[in-house]
Amino acid sequence: MSKNQSSNEGGALPVLVRFTDLKAAGITDNWPHLARLIDQCGFPSGILLSRNVRAWDAASVRQWLAARPVERKIVNPPRKQREHEAA
Repeated sequence: MSKNQSSNEGGALPVLVRFTDLKAAGITDNWPHLARLIDQCGFPSGILLSRNVRAWDAASVRQWLAARPVERKIVNPPRKQREHEAA
């Protein structure tokens, strides 16, 4: 495979999505939230297409979504509340 060929099947170019696409999909509502997803939750960092334009590979976004938990995290009640319920 030459340097210019994509590693995708058939050499197809990746489908890129922009911030507005992420917003329309309900993944994020604003840039600070997106930055937290990238920094703290493993969301793909995307690629810079130009100085002020960032895009994400749609397949990477789908993969990240598929790896997300689907159930709520069960949090133990505060200790004070547990002791009160036991009494």
